[in-house]
Amino acid sequence: MSGDDRQTYTQSVFKVEREPRRERRSGGTVTEPAREIPVYDEVDVLVIGGGPAGTAAATSAARLGARTMLVERYNHLGGLATGGLVIWIDRMTDWDGKLVLRGFAEEVLDRLPEDAILGPERDLWGSRDERNVDYWSNRFSAHHGIVTWAPMIDPERLKIASDDLAREAGADLVMHAWATAPIMEDGRIKGAILQSKEGRHAVLAKMVVDTTGDGDIFVGAGEAAEDDVQDGSIHHTMNTAWLFGGLEIPRWLEFKMTEKQAFSEFTAKARDRFNQFSLPMPAWRDDVAVFMGPRLSGFSAIDLEDLNQVEHLSRQRMQGLLAFYRDHAPGFENAWVMLTGPQIGVRHSRRLQGLGRMTGTDWKAGVRHADEVGVSPSLAPKFNSVSIPYRSLVARGVPNLLAAGRHMSSDAQTHTFMREIPQCWVTGHAAGAAAALAADAGVDAADVNIADLQAALLKQGAHLRAPETPGGEH
Repeated sequence: MSGDDRQTYTQSVFKVEREPRRERRSGGTVTEPAREIPVYDEVDVLVIGGGPAGTAAATSAARLGARTMLVERYNHLGGLATGGLVIWIDRMTDWDGKLVLRGFAEEVLDRLPEDAILGPERDLWGSRDERNVDYWSNRFSAHHGIVTWAPMIDPERLKIASDDLAREAGADLVMHAWATAPIMEDGRIKGAILQSKEGRHAVLAKMVVDTTGDGDIFVGAGEAAEDDVQDGSIHHTMNTAWLFGGLEIPRWLEFKMTEKQAFSEFTAKARDRFNQFSLPMPAWRDDVAVFMGPRLSGFSAIDLEDLNQVEHLSRQRMQGLLAFYRDHAPGFENAWVMLTGPQIGVRHSRRLQGLGRMTGTDWKAGVRHADEVGVSPSLAPKFNSVSIPYRSLVARGVPNLLAAGRHMSSDAQTHTFMREIPQCWVTGHAAGAAAALAADAGVDAADVNIADLQAALLKQGAHLRAPETPGGEH
């Protein structure tokens, strides 16, 4: 990593002293009476989770003519890109400046009005000019000395764009409903149980796409999961992000870029006071910044007590950092808390052990898979762009189940970038198209015709490449 990248990714990873776990008066069990659950609807494709992957999956499936339902527990689509305030859309171009994360990912960003997205102009993508790199690195759009397309977006406008695309495609959106369990019969997933203000309902489906982010559905269906992470990585951490408003970002950037000694003293003082440090990320407008940290280590995204502690600890640190920035950071004198993320910032919990698995060994060697359904930028310029194989989205045991988004099948190293928002758009796009084709042909997920799937994705704007050698399966 370059110095700027190390600063971006490691500055605020730290362990905190846990609060005592709440003493619970638990023990024993209760019996839930058997009851008949009314069927809410029957569809071809049921997508569970309306984050980036789920929105893309539902849109692509519906566009292929599948009767599609998207279930989301919150009141909006977009997941961590909107409700989690992950408004920094990580790099979508390769190291030569070519846009490779395309399809739904490109389309949804193109829907945003000019005042809702901020990033380098297209003619700067791939630039190595020092002035351009210096400026855009401080807006988190230049890495390894190269300007990339990694824009900041307005989360509210992304909610609207995501909703519009899914609805225009013909997907049926069911928000304010939590899919609590899969419906299993003879080893197949027949749908899911929903819990909402109306009570419990069942939705039946030919194909199911798990885009919950934590693999809630595929784990409930009996599929195996991995949970290992790289030591010292931010990718196991959690936090609630927030926005500060009332800022003068140009003043902050001038201080950071031109007053090197003063900025170094500022950061040293922050670390001394808090035993932590979190840099603001200039947002889509110059009076707003997002803090995607401090990133809290040692907590689990599938532990109820941990989830509650992370919310509390994040807000405690937000208040301390607000006071510190007001007192010491140029441009932050009138800062105020504009919003804390309605959704907790989870980077990793579980990953599918799928029919195939994305690995560092493959992408470092530049393997192009015969069943490629997307392309991701690599972690560094010395590596080729990364081929995303379809089988990494396919469950091993449940024949009509797919999983896309941050819990797709990969090793821990590959997860560090495949969990990002644009990659989730791409894998969701592929899973939704595959589910629609499978439902239409009456075949299992593993038996989808790859040529047909790739043709459908290309027609919907995806970027794919031909395998370099016959077979391509590695």
